[in-house]
Amino acid sequence: MTSELRQAADRFLVRYGGDRFEQLFTRASGSVVYDDTGREILDFTSGQMCATIGHNHPEIVKAIQLAGDTALHMFSGMVPTVVAELGQVLANDWLPAPLQKSLFVNTGSEANEAALRMAKMYTGGYEVLAMGGSWHGVTGGSASATFASDRKGYGPSLPGLYMMPEPNNYRPLVDGASPEDNARMCLEIGLKMFDDQSRGAPAAVILEPILSAGGVLVPPKSFMEGLRKAADERGMVLIFDEAQTAFGRIGEKFGAGYFGVTPDIMSLSKTLGGGLPLAATVTSDAIEQNIHEKGFTFYTSHVADPLPAQAGLAVLRTIVQDDLIARAREMGDYLSAQLEALQQRHEVIGDVRGAGLLIGVELVEDRHTKVAHHALGAATTTRCFELGLSMNIRRRPERGAVWRIAPPLTVSRDEVDRAVAILDQALSECQDEMAKPS
Repeated sequence: MTSELRQAADRFLVRYGGDRFEQLFTRASGSVVYDDTGREILDFTSGQMCATIGHNHPEIVKAIQLAGDTALHMFSGMVPTVVAELGQVLANDWLPAPLQKSLFVNTGSEANEAALRMAKMYTGGYEVLAMGGSWHGVTGGSASATFASDRKGYGPSLPGLYMMPEPNNYRPLVDGASPEDNARMCLEIGLKMFDDQSRGAPAAVILEPILSAGGVLVPPKSFMEGLRKAADERGMVLIFDEAQTAFGRIGEKFGAGYFGVTPDIMSLSKTLGGGLPLAATVTSDAIEQNIHEKGFTFYTSHVADPLPAQAGLAVLRTIVQDDLIARAREMGDYLSAQLEALQQRHEVIGDVRGAGLLIGVELVEDRHTKVAHHALGAATTTRCFELGLSMNIRRRPERGAVWRIAPPLTVSRDEVDRAVAILDQALSECQDEMAKPS
């Protein structure tokens, strides 16, 4: 049966990009997944960064059962009680003021699409400034604002999209520049390029507070403060795509709190549903009222669905009850310390960076030149999987070879130790193999 289903996957499924494993997968629990041979694999990507509180958490299973007893789906004009409750919990217990109005959809791409539509209707403009290394989704507007990868072959992007260089502390624009100076240069260059090219219709600045797809890049606080000021000066809406930074992963409720800068619109997704398709676009009363009066619509078949809303409430309750934000800080510090110790043993680890349990490890051929070691990145990622550890490798030639490591907030010390031991073994074995004469 296993062989037959693997053949079926090859024959009948569209290959949709990214890493594709030979195995099929049968179940998942906590920090592990199981393949069709029964092998247990540590999942240090939390699924697609979505299993915030671990795979198949009992509270999420209960939420799904409750939805089965009450409602899975309704006409989009009918607001389920659970959706109203989720909006209330977010506004009262989580969101920074003045953000309190939520639109619930299914994916981060949808949430960003809605955010950009809100910004354009609110400002009357259409021009959007995004970051190099950004990832915002695959639909029209969100894909146009995505500069990390996957831009070729699909025809023209939406008009009015501009890119600002991302502040990369490890690879600054000018060799030797401090993080603060590098961030200032990125900001000044990006804004000058935008101002010079603008048609006079500015609408939004959109960015991930920590650029995950760009290689887990953590800008200085001054960069966020500068963007806030620049957006205000130009009459632009500031949008934070908090798909991967929200709800505790970085040791804070949101990236907005981590940097002390509140956006006008925030998009939420991966970390809200705990593995189910739930996303949200949140904004202020003032913006919501303005666009409502102008006729804003984002009317889809699965807007405000009750099933994912039940899961979202379960995720938020569990994060609070189990104090998982503090745990993300504690386990993030522990994992970072273990990875930094690994860096001392392996010269090919050029940089360890991140926040909480969103960590990037950059592999280089030489620490002085910082030439990206893509061959080693690919080989070690494969070997780690063979040894029982799954994580993601960022393979863009211009942005380095970076492991993105993001286990569930519930990960244990034992699981961290096992993962680091596998990383150590894989690095040693692959370097030895590459050193052999051809």
